[in-house]
Amino acid sequence: MKARTRTLVAAAVVLGIAAGPVAAAQAAPAQAPVSARVTAPVFSAPPDAAALRKAIEGVGPQNKDATAALVRVGGTSGSWRGSAGVADVRSGRAAVEDARFRAGSVTKTFTAAVVLQLAAEGRVDLDRPVQDYLPGLLPGFEPVKVRQLLDYTSGLQSADGPGDAFEDEYAHRFDLVDPHALIANAVAKGPEFRPGEKQRYSNIHYTVLGVLIEKLTGTTYEKAVGDRIIKPLGLRHTSFPSRTQNRIPGPYNHGYQAVRQPDGSRSLVDVSDWNSSSNWAAGDLISTTADLERFTTALFGGRVVPRAQLEEMFTVPDVPDAESTTGGRAVQTAGLKEFVLPDGTKLYGKTGSRYGYSTVIGGTRDLSRTLVYSVNSTDAKGRDMNAVAYGIIGAAFAK
Repeated sequence: MKARTRTLVAAAVVLGIAAGPVAAAQAAPAQAPVSARVTAPVFSAPPDAAALRKAIEGVGPQNKDATAALVRVGGTSGSWRGSAGVADVRSGRAAVEDARFRAGSVTKTFTAAVVLQLAAEGRVDLDRPVQDYLPGLLPGFEPVKVRQLLDYTSGLQSADGPGDAFEDEYAHRFDLVDPHALIANAVAKGPEFRPGEKQRYSNIHYTVLGVLIEKLTGTTYEKAVGDRIIKPLGLRHTSFPSRTQNRIPGPYNHGYQAVRQPDGSRSLVDVSDWNSSSNWAAGDLISTTADLERFTTALFGGRVVPRAQLEEMFTVPDVPDAESTTGGRAVQTAGLKEFVLPDGTKLYGKTGSRYGYSTVIGGTRDLSRTLVYSVNSTDAKGRDMNAVAYGIIGAAFAK
């Protein structure tokens, strides 16, 4: 295997979680931030346009993995934009390049940023128990530090949903869910482990943080994020749906879930309309690739969270990963996740998955290379990495 091919594959492996004609364009490199001028940038060559075009070729109704893909690779080393696939499988019209989409758990990065802003303002101490700010919310629990909610080491167990299967969730897709009810359900199970002992990624930590933000700001979670991040950064196409809103506002590419039929065939179920109140501060955001690229650049550049508190987003707690069966260590930070390439290069980012939509934001800390994509995955909640996303990640971070 050639060295370049190994790098492509390795980059995709470490970053993974879980067609129509290709439209693409390259742009001039962005001006380097001060931090990137101090040392040699991690990426100095421009993105590999040919590899990126190949990664999204064939996306569309006949592709088993994705019906559409929107990609923005940026940074001081250069940029590339591309889109492929269809806006909807019935008409076959081309994917909307500036489409809005459900960003899923990328919402957590916004939530963490607001909490860290409040910490910088002295309105919350990350080392104080959340019980001091929200008395009575976690009865029977040892003191849980605010920081332990941010980095998923609180010991809180996940709240129950309507079921694990797609069919169960689809049947309840328009349900209105109260975040306080989710917290009560999780708390009733008791702690999984003592605070600070292990790390287990789950939405419930950020549901509690959403309630904390409302308590500390005296306003709604949505308004707090809007006033502190969305409006100041000019993210004109980023929003939170109202509790009764099921549709994505503005232009969007339809999301689909592939469902196996009794005869073995596969059908695509349109999952674009969905009430996301159960995800709230952990996964409710609607955005575009352009807005998320602007947010990522501003965040990493220290223009969203003051640099002292921003370190929380690039610091992994030294504890075991509760999900690992081989003694693996934690990889989640406050609102982001650390990935290490085989050559030692560190990347930081966040994935998000809602039925029909898979999202990624992230890049190198020096902003020499960033990546934002929205892939209309036909199995966004599946255990295996989406093949289209795999290819995009590998091409974006190839050296």
